[in-house]
Amino acid sequence: MSLVDLIGQADERGLAASGLACLDRCVPLLGGDDDTLRPLWASLVEGREWEERLAKARAALGTELPQEDDSAADCAFEAEAAGLARRMLEGVPAEPTADALRRWADACSVDALRIHQLLDPADGDGESSVAAHREGRTDGMSPLVAAEMRRQTAVLELVGGHGATGLRQARDVATEGRRVLQAVVSRRARGRS
Repeated sequence: MSLVDLIGQADERGLAASGLACLDRCVPLLGGDDDTLRPLWASLVEGREWEERLAKARAALGTELPQEDDSAADCAFEAEAAGLARRMLEGVPAEPTADALRRWADACSVDALRIHQLLDPADGDGESSVAAHREGRTDGMSPLVAAEMRRQTAVLELVGGHGATGLRQARDVATEGRRVLQAVVSRRARGRS
């Protein structure tokens, strides 16, 4: 089943977990750490205080993007990636209705794949390939983008198959992806030095 189909069939909890996991994997681009979104994950388990915990997460991440060395040629890619991560954060619905969560989860899926593609430009022809990958066509997909696709699929399947008990495993998938992205960003920064 394609990623588009999985998002289309997910319930509210699955959609919230999907979007939150995408954002959590990309939170290092906003200066966040392992604990920044933990209260929102807890909100999914407990079924309460989503709006309050969202406000705290947004406050913790601030409104400014982390500053990069503007003299580096590939900073444009990282600035675009950080902008996409910021858009994911700003798009989190304060009231988690099914329709709002579906739109957000779908947008987060696209943005997270695009971020991984920007940080590993071996993936091919930009945004059009992201749409194709989400529909199940995997030709020319780089290892970094392929891993992000697997993580997005795993989160939706874990929560869809196991409900609230799958949330912990979904968060573990997000944590693994966050560490991979942190390593990629660090490696790119070292390459500029």
